[in-house]
Amino acid sequence: MYKNKKIHFEVSERKILLKVFDLIFVFLSLFLVSYFFDFKYFRFSTTNYYWTLVLVLYLNIFGSVFEMYNLQVASSQFQIIRSIILTTCTTVLFYLLTPVYTPFLPSNRLQIVMFFVAIFFSLLAWRIFYLKFLASHRFVKKAILVCDEDQLDELVLGLINADPHYKIIGFVNSDVNSEIVNISAINPIPLNELDNYVRNNNISEIVIASQKTEAITVGLYNQLIHLLENGFIIREYTHVYEAITQRIPVHYVSRDFYRYFPFSRSNQNKLYLSFVRISEIVFSLIGLAIGLLFVPLIYIGNLVGNKGSLFYSQERIGKNGSVFKIYKYRTMVQNAEVNGAVFTTINDSRITAFGKFLRKTRLDEFPQFLNILKGDMGIIGPRPERPIFVNEIAEVMPFYETRHVMKPGLTGWAQVNYSYGDSIEDSLVKLQYDLYYIKHRSIFLDIDIVIKTFSTVLFYRGQ
Repeated sequence: MYKNKKIHFEVSERKILLKVFDLIFVFLSLFLVSYFFDFKYFRFSTTNYYWTLVLVLYLNIFGSVFEMYNLQVASSQFQIIRSIILTTCTTVLFYLLTPVYTPFLPSNRLQIVMFFVAIFFSLLAWRIFYLKFLASHRFVKKAILVCDEDQLDELVLGLINADPHYKIIGFVNSDVNSEIVNISAINPIPLNELDNYVRNNNISEIVIASQKTEAITVGLYNQLIHLLENGFIIREYTHVYEAITQRIPVHYVSRDFYRYFPFSRSNQNKLYLSFVRISEIVFSLIGLAIGLLFVPLIYIGNLVGNKGSLFYSQERIGKNGSVFKIYKYRTMVQNAEVNGAVFTTINDSRITAFGKFLRKTRLDEFPQFLNILKGDMGIIGPRPERPIFVNEIAEVMPFYETRHVMKPGLTGWAQVNYSYGDSIEDSLVKLQYDLYYIKHRSIFLDIDIVIKTFSTVLFYRGQ
């Protein structure tokens, strides 16, 4: 049996690795500070075990909010230092301000400084080690693609854009009617050399991307079975793409889409749906209460910056294709669509200066809590789109209206993972994220979206 000597961590395993060793380094650092210095604020004890549990909870929550476990951020020295500073400051602050479940504030303020320094430098030391010795070496995965030659560039690009550590270094042309041609940096592999190529190039897995049954010839099938018997991993392209990108590759599966798209059972789970609806009502009431506090500021800003009506409503497509009116604070000049409806673009001249502030801070969306309270929208779901754009996109994009099997949301998987789109191409990418959410919908994914939404607002992202 051939053995792959290199260890490779999958995306989910890398995130777990980061979380586990963040905690190990932090608690090791606190133990050492307590051992060598007069540090008494935080002590490990069986009677005060909840001190440790609360610190674990805070580190995980604020680490997620400030993107400590975003693999792109974790691979950037500048970005990860920023995240460590924000996570440490917020964790220490909340830990100090909850003395019912954490130690009481020490009279000696030096204890607080030592607590902060221990957490900060332990996280910094581990993440620098991760960046220098793991992220650039251990996480590279070499793979071979079995596909038609004319699909190669698109398929490869879809994977490496999501994970630069995933390397397609060779391909087997599954189109029996074409000759092998060397294109770009991907090596064509003759079928009779596949076994040796896999053995000699430290290949982690073989990815099957051919949609033609006849393309898997007897010779190719036997080669793949031989590799499988020798311990090599063989995976189907849609599974690989979905695991890496957390999107559904609708552009690849085309009209065979429903073969690859089992809807999440949560979409029919009455207990889950009841819990979601109760949560929507509670959060919409809280959101409206908070929104009232900003009304004076927004009213004055609208008078000065927008010089027009404060609110506007617009038709959007909801669940099962029903039309409803969405409510928002106005961010554009009056008569912004005198020449017809168009996508909002980056640096759109129709958006006022105050409107940009409202959009960036998401304050313009507070009136949508009324839509949530009415049941037109949910907290989480696909972004509600206008009927004219839905009709336009659905004509050129298969399965676009599949988004309407659930209520649109104030936030969602597409909204927190992709920037504001202003084209059909952007709508395709967002559709992939929306369908991923519909397929994997669960309470855990909902929590992940809520945390990422806080990150989006705090880092002032958006259109």
